[in-house]
Amino acid sequence: MLTITADAAEFIRHSAEQGGVQGLALRVAAQRKENGEIEYAIGFDEPTEDDVEFRTADVKVVVAAVYADLLQHCVMDYAEVAPGERRIIFLNPNDPAYVPPTDVSGDVPKK
Repeated sequence: MLTITADAAEFIRHSAEQGGVQGLALRVAAQRKENGEIEYAIGFDEPTEDDVEFRTADVKVVVAAVYADLLQHCVMDYAEVAPGERRIIFLNPNDPAYVPPTDVSGDVPKK
């Protein structure tokens, strides 16, 4: 299932605190677009009986069962996408647009 990095978990906890929604789970949704790429949505929500619930990086996450397959092996990170600009990103090998991250030297990290 989806995993969350430590940086993303810290950002999520801070966002929940600022929004006054501590105690709610992080809901993650994924939907395949016409071109095959995956589109994501996140927010804070109460679980329903049809959800898959789990913990990662000490964050309670809920995913509608219908989206679970799209999020297998996906990593949610809070990363710098441009100098001084950080945002939540999804690294998902199920997405045809996925490009594995490289380290500073340009090498693909070893698993």
